[in-house]
Amino acid sequence: MWWGGRGHSFNIAPQKDNPELGLSAPKSIQGSGMPEPRRNQLGSCLTSGCLSGEQILAWAPGIRKGLEPELPGTLICTNLRVTFQPCGWQRSQDTPLSSEYDFALVNIGQIEAVSGLSRVQLLRPGSLLKFIPEEILIHGRDFRLLRVGFEAGGLKPQAFQVTMAIVKAKAQSSQGQQYAGIILSKAGQSSASRNPPIPLLETSEDWETERKKQGARDWRVSTVNERFDLATSLSRYFWVPKRTLDSEVRRTFGHFHQSRGPRLSWHHPAGSDLLRSGGFCTASDPNKEDIRAVESMLQAGHSDVVLVDTMDELPSLADVQLAHSKLRTLCQPDSSAAEDKWLSVLEGTRWLDYIRSCLRKASDITVLVTSRVRSVVLQEHSDRDFNGLLSSLVQLLSAPEARTLLGFQSLVQREWVAAGHPFLTRFGETTASEEVCTSLPTFQFPSSQAPVFLLFLDCVWQLLQQFPAEFEFSEFFLLALHDSVRVPDTLTFLRDTPWERGKQSGQSNSYTKVYTPGYCQLPAGDSINPQLSVWNWSLRYSNEQRLQFHNPGYDPESCPDSWLPRQQMGLLAPTISGLQDELAHLQELLRKWTPRINNS
Repeated sequence: MWWGGRGHSFNIAPQKDNPELGLSAPKSIQGSGMPEPRRNQLGSCLTSGCLSGEQILAWAPGIRKGLEPELPGTLICTNLRVTFQPCGWQRSQDTPLSSEYDFALVNIGQIEAVSGLSRVQLLRPGSLLKFIPEEILIHGRDFRLLRVGFEAGGLKPQAFQVTMAIVKAKAQSSQGQQYAGIILSKAGQSSASRNPPIPLLETSEDWETERKKQGARDWRVSTVNERFDLATSLSRYFWVPKRTLDSEVRRTFGHFHQSRGPRLSWHHPAGSDLLRSGGFCTASDPNKEDIRAVESMLQAGHSDVVLVDTMDELPSLADVQLAHSKLRTLCQPDSSAAEDKWLSVLEGTRWLDYIRSCLRKASDITVLVTSRVRSVVLQEHSDRDFNGLLSSLVQLLSAPEARTLLGFQSLVQREWVAAGHPFLTRFGETTASEEVCTSLPTFQFPSSQAPVFLLFLDCVWQLLQQFPAEFEFSEFFLLALHDSVRVPDTLTFLRDTPWERGKQSGQSNSYTKVYTPGYCQLPAGDSINPQLSVWNWSLRYSNEQRLQFHNPGYDPESCPDSWLPRQQMGLLAPTISGLQDELAHLQELLRKWTPRINNS
């Protein structure tokens, strides 16, 4: 658990390089005792010409509390974010999209108004503030807290107005609509025009380059989903066995949940292949030819095939959501947990238990992949959550390249973004209904909400702490990636599927969309910057900050071939006995899937 304390936040030095935006500021309030923000001061809260559709809804002078020393400045609410602008501070044009003073509306989890020592009101959508606040507390979903105090006297109307503006703006916002109509200025576009440091896997050339890099000679790039008419949740391109025709791919994938059939996730240098697949559709009606095609794709040219039930011994989505909610409550600055009870309360969240379960299973699968040449297939009903988590962890444990800064970003782009992890739904920013297993327990949260990606990042952080010399990136980078999930500047974490990202950026206007249950509605707003990626770190982090992404203790020569060489296969798990109960022989599984075939 690594983000609760926020003790590793970046120190952003004030920079003065922004011209005036020309935004109209409210008239000054007489008798406030505080200087009225000048027009260029208000304008500098937004980069010059950068976010042309952003509008200031309300503002009020105040003092940011909880810091030493306390900062006087201005609390500003726009239609996109809440920002506290310290007196004399101006936003850097080099990092136009965010700063430590910004809270995107979608990042706001809870708003509290305070008056005196006893009057506290939790402001929900539609709430009416019952008093003039002396303080406002904004709790971020990323564990940050913005605490601003207002002076008495003539500022009371402004304090009331800015508080209610924040509540209303938050209620009206949704992550899918956040930046509709917002475009970068010419200065911002020139900054953002630099290509991201990694391929975004949006072209067949990108996939072919990655295939060659992995040395997967028995695989090829399939274009069967190029028009998203096979599955909208899949990427346009993916890897299939070299001898498998696209017609067979189309027919075979139709027998899997949401048409997410078996495809290559990673090729081990020693020859093994790690595949991922959705669950079998029990209602499908395969013939013998279909069965042979499924068998061929699962075997992937190997005589030894292991199918792993991904969800066995792992938490459900509802379990993850409940644990994370308890963790967030515990890590808030105003947590009521006593200091001497904090660790026991942390244990009670079960968040660390779930991290342990994921790491244990990933290490077991790593042994399966590295111990002998075989095909290992990860099978999850949706193929969009824990398959990505386990596949990513296995590659981190086995491939030194995945533990480099660029390699890790490529891994996330391939196994999470391109593979169709439903970021928007899992973080609870949409109302889209998703088909889930009926066996999932129901708590106070919708069963589709669960920060699986944050669970993965915490798993990575645990490995980084145990083996710091093995990772080129630092915990500062993990923290930046964690925070980026809640900052809707790009399409990377702003949509659930590759089809939605392509539709949003205009890449798939000529493509035919097919129905995929639960993920067929494109959220509103079609003016997102298509060229921006979360990997364009220069838009939000200075050069000095990006230098902190690198781990100074990294030793690339510490284990050049594999982190888990065969003579040290028990580094994290001495045996694979824990998997024996969940492994199924291919023929047995296929017979259970289609018992009628045996009698035909």
